[in-house]
Amino acid sequence: MKIKNPLFIFPFLFVCFFLPSRPADAGNKVLKIVATQTLFADLVRQVGGDMVDVTAVAAPKFNIHFYQPKPSDVRNVSRCDLYVNAGLDLEAWSDPLLEAAGKRELFRHGPRNLDLSSGVRLLKIPQEPLSRAAGDVHVFGNPHYQMNPQNARIMVEQILAKLQEIDAPNAAYYKNNARHFLTRLEEKIGEWKKHCAHFAGEEIVSYHDDIVYFADFLGLKVEQYLEPKPGIPPTPKHLAFLENYIKEHTVKVIVMPTYYSRKEAEKIAKKVGIKVVSLCQAVGEMPGTGDFFSFFDYNINAVSQGVQ
Repeated sequence: MKIKNPLFIFPFLFVCFFLPSRPADAGNKVLKIVATQTLFADLVRQVGGDMVDVTAVAAPKFNIHFYQPKPSDVRNVSRCDLYVNAGLDLEAWSDPLLEAAGKRELFRHGPRNLDLSSGVRLLKIPQEPLSRAAGDVHVFGNPHYQMNPQNARIMVEQILAKLQEIDAPNAAYYKNNARHFLTRLEEKIGEWKKHCAHFAGEEIVSYHDDIVYFADFLGLKVEQYLEPKPGIPPTPKHLAFLENYIKEHTVKVIVMPTYYSRKEAEKIAKKVGIKVVSLCQAVGEMPGTGDFFSFFDYNINAVSQGVQ
């Protein structure tokens, strides 16, 4: 059969040769993977592609500290091939969930448990003996490291290594997917850095100490929080202090998660004439944040508009 216009085949050849494709053996087993958070789940999908079936335990808009696993979560974990989590002490419910599922290889430090905190430079590691009087201080350091997009380099490399370990026949496929993601990540980091350069050095106030890594990436200062101590709700005395502090330090914005009440923040903001900005803590938490890159696009744009 003669092809009348050979130009029609060029797009097809481009797809075949230059885009990541699923391994040729369609009979390969798809790995069932459970991730504790939606951001982790998206990173696994970015690397695993068609060879992984990923479920996130905590849905967006939940405070990850206090999520309560359901029977369906136990069932999903008991059937999975790999459990991906934040490690440290962020997800206090994680170990009990694993114990309920009963697969020892998924337990902390087990061969099918991937702790994404490994290799990440942790911030705010306590230097003094801990006391409940200091509030909910994290023993190993601030655990919200996923809020710095640069840490995705380390997390993706870990995901790649683990997938290659447990599914060696598809190692090249995973490596190709990871390479494509990391290439795009470097492009986006440059874009984000350029976009936020104009407000580097600005000071913001946060509701909770959960954006230290995000602020570090953006070059922002965070010295004060609406919580007088981590996990302690705002008090009238502390709010009065913050009102004066914001005026004296020319703070332009208060940032906070979507799952806390904005009442106190809005009250202060109205008095001193600044903005309150809600930031996502999870992929899919707000419309248009369905993957890793759109998640950070949203948060960076929100802060940029808030400090203008």
